[in-house]
Amino acid sequence: QVQLVESGGGLVQAGGSLRLSCAPSGSIFIINFMGWYRQAPGKQRELVASITSGGRINYADYVKGRFTISADNAKKTVYLQMNSLKPEDTAVYYCSEVAFTGNRYWGQGTQVTVSS
Repeated sequence: QVQLVESGGGLVQAGGSLRLSCAPSGSIFIINFMGWYRQAPGKQRELVASITSGGRINYADYVKGRFTISADNAKKTVYLQMNSLKPEDTAVYYCSEVAFTGNRYWGQGTQVTVSS
C-alpha cells in the first residue's frame, strides 16, 4: 500500500518559518491534485492549500500571503512553505494526493507547533 511520507514539521516561534515536504513511498499513477490539510485539537480537518496538475493554486484565506504551495509533478512531491507563522497555525498537517484514476492517498501527518 503506497503512502505519502511527510517531513519538515516541528516547533517554531511565532513569526518563524517551516517547510513541509510530501512524497509517495512507492509508485503511483499520475497525480491530478495535491493538497495540504491541517487539523487542530477539537477541530475538523481543513484544506489549507492545493495545487492541480494544471497549475491551479488555491489557499485558505487565513494563510494567503504567508504560505506557498509548490510541486514537482515528475516526483509527485508537494511542498508547503510556511512563513510568518502564528500560534493559531498549530496543528497536525497532512498531505493528500489524488491520481487521475481517482485514488486518493494520505500522509501520516506531521506536527507543527508555533509558540507565542
